[in-house]
Amino acid sequence: MLGETLIKPNFATVGSESVLAKTRGIIHRQRNDSPCSEYRLGEWWLPVGLSEGDRRQLDGLVFSHRRLKPAQALYRSGDSCGSVYLVRSGFIKTVVLHLDGREQVSGFYMAGEMLGLDGIASGKHASDARALTDSDICVVPYKRLQTVSHEAQAMQRYLCRVLSQEIVRKQNMMVMLGSMRDQRVATFLLNLSGRLTAQGFSASDFLLRMSRDEIGSLLGIKLETVSRIFSKFDKAKLMRIAGRHVRILNIEGLRAMLD
Repeated sequence: MLGETLIKPNFATVGSESVLAKTRGIIHRQRNDSPCSEYRLGEWWLPVGLSEGDRRQLDGLVFSHRRLKPAQALYRSGDSCGSVYLVRSGFIKTVVLHLDGREQVSGFYMAGEMLGLDGIASGKHASDARALTDSDICVVPYKRLQTVSHEAQAMQRYLCRVLSQEIVRKQNMMVMLGSMRDQRVATFLLNLSGRLTAQGFSASDFLLRMSRDEIGSLLGIKLETVSRIFSKFDKAKLMRIAGRHVRILNIEGLRAMLD
């Protein structure tokens, strides 16, 4: 029921604050931590396959740079959407606000990933985006990015892939929320492991940047249930957890829970 595609949705986080890896056809270039307020897109983040002309055009796409402290909002539900956002470092969560005032976590975003796509259709964001840690965000004007994507096929393919991944992530969330609670937590951990592997980090030893309460909000279960299942997995020697430090001991055992 839950196959390899569930390794890709956006549930994960990592223990590092920057990425220098070639994954999913994208090259991430680590820059010096300069205080300047503007960066050129092509100097840091480039889809593979661009011609020299495409690269020069992409380098002309200037976008702003923002730094967020923990709990600081990147954007809020109802805000006008004129940009998309690339996480340069740190971790962001998105939160949906219910009519009765309750909040539900809808996703986690890490270095090298794009968010803010929820506002493209209506022109307004449908969720809040808040920093979980000190975060460095690149703000890309959507109209400029759209113009470049029309003229650079590699960029167009990348944007289509990002949109497709968001659709798959939402579909997999619906499937997961219909599964047993133990399976939801196992799926979360497998997604985390898969994302870490894709980014070049350890797939079995990492820090959780989100709280257990936030994990429970994403998975549709209570904090106490998340803690109880973590303890159950620990006793079964599937994983070891101390605070937010997780070490997966038996990844095949976790996968077997999804059969």
